[in-house]
Amino acid sequence: MSKKPTLAVVGATGAVGTVMLDILSTRPDVWGEIKLLASSRSAGKVLKVRGKDVIVEELTEAAFDGVDVAMFDVPDEVSAKWAPIAAAKGVIAVDNSGAFRMDKDVPLVVPEVNSEQTRNRPRGIISNPNCTTLSMIVVVGALEKAFGVKELIVASYQAASGAGQAGIDTLHEQMNAVAGKNLGSATKDVRNVINELDPFPAPLAMNVVPWAGSLQENDYTSEELKVRNESRKILGKPELKIHATCVRVPVVTTHSLAVHAVLDRAVTADEIRELLANSQGIVVMDDPENRIFPTPIDVVDTDPTAVGRIRVSPEYPNEIDFFVCGDNLRKGAALNTAQIAEEVAKEFN
Repeated sequence: MSKKPTLAVVGATGAVGTVMLDILSTRPDVWGEIKLLASSRSAGKVLKVRGKDVIVEELTEAAFDGVDVAMFDVPDEVSAKWAPIAAAKGVIAVDNSGAFRMDKDVPLVVPEVNSEQTRNRPRGIISNPNCTTLSMIVVVGALEKAFGVKELIVASYQAASGAGQAGIDTLHEQMNAVAGKNLGSATKDVRNVINELDPFPAPLAMNVVPWAGSLQENDYTSEELKVRNESRKILGKPELKIHATCVRVPVVTTHSLAVHAVLDRAVTADEIRELLANSQGIVVMDDPENRIFPTPIDVVDTDPTAVGRIRVSPEYPNEIDFFVCGDNLRKGAALNTAQIAEEVAKEFN
């Protein structure tokens, strides 16, 4: 009987790491020992994993001894340093940061779309996509396999938690400042609580901000380029036309996207619904007559990507519009990382 592989969770005490521990408690039991690694200030803490108390160890090179797979839920600079160290010791590193996503020698994997790429890892590292990309790519991947995708036009509606704990705290502070106020006084009050350390360039409470990430070439933001470049890599279509506008909205958790997709052939809305209803990792919430469609409130703390508002115009039968929602802390981060690691665990059987 084969031995179950040993797993290390790097960054176990962080926001995504905490979600990861919850996910590990509900996912298939494919792991033997589970080690928790974090910075020296978190070492010694005791966390529950699958109902057992596990002591958090300091992240050191020696901590990877005996580890088969390591999931990294840490900032880019930490992954950039430590994932290669783990890989050099024979550990397969599954990284949730942006450090390696566009590295040609590191596969960018969404198991429902390109699970076969988990074995294509010359550096011993597998990368997890950005949460915005992940909120739509399971649906887009299903469309690509069935019909072929020629072009995507995307508008994202991204939750404050996509900017980390600082984003959540900023939104709560601004919401408290405007609670019970009319629009005129609320606008003034929310501007009074903005400071230069806020992660958003404009008030988020009672507002939307057409900006997420940092400024990049041709006036696109980093989030917009991630949607374009990562989707191309995951789908294996480096020339795919993708246009993205990323917008931050006053929602704590769950990203949403409105997507216009040009397909290789004509389809009907019912064909799309049937395909997606039978696709892994997707739930269809689409009943226009009864006003049924996904919203962040419906999707938060759930795993599947929810899709609705599916439309096909008779004028353009090979073009479709739809709306998707995905919890950016679960499928958008921890869950996809866990799914990749589970694919790797199969190699030990």
